Amino acid sequence: MYAERASRLGGAVVWTTTPSTQAAAHPALPVLPDGCMDLLWSEGSLLVAGPDTRAHVPEGPSASWSGLRFFPGSAPALLGVPAHELRDRRVRLADLWPAREVRRLSDRIAAAPHPASALEAVALERAEPPGPALRALVSALAAGRPVAATADELGLGARQLHRRSLNAFGYGPKTLARILRLQRALALARSGLPYAQAAAGSGYADQAHLSRDVREFTGLTLGELLRGRAGTGEPL
Repeated sequence: MYAERASRLGGAVVWTTTPSTQAAAHPALPVLPDGCMDLLWSEGSLLVAGPDTRAHVPEGPSASWSGLRFFPGSAPALLGVPAHELRDRRVRLADLWPAREVRRLSDRIAAAPHPASALEAVALERAEPPGPALRALVSALAAGRPVAATADELGLGARQLHRRSLNAFGYGPKTLARILRLQRALALARSGLPYAQAAAGSGYADQAHLSRDVREFTGLTLGELLRGRAGTGEPL
């Protein structure tokens, strides 16, 4: 079972997932690219989920997870690592931070009654909320603004925007724009809108264009994806 709530850290989401009897009888759902990075806690370990460019299929037995999903582009400042170094990876926090510090944080979270809230508290102490420039960039691309026009509006050259995007999101602005467009389309389709209307409403040329992006990013057809109700929250 998956549950989430808005975090007190601007733009972030606190989430939890716990295995269920029904879930054990079905294949794990893929976790879709969403432009975000997550700080994770499970079975006594702190991990980081880097930005995905393809659906991530959980491996191994089901487990309980707690996580904090950062606003797109805001996690690298906390982690001290450019996002592109973590692209399509899940790594232990101890590989990024001093082991002593990670042990201290692990002990703190393990002792907390709600690990997800403890993760949020750690982030609130250390992270800065996304700044206006980052929010403006994500909002423009999420709204379907062309990359070139977005760069001009932000006073950036194309190369400068690409370099900043690699560091913040793990990939260039065009890839981020495609991922955000896919998420918009899936949200519309899940709300009950016919596929063709969901495609048009999110900026695709037609339903076939949406279907090609779904296949490229997830390896599934649009129908398979929506029947499985794949999400963005479960990291592994």
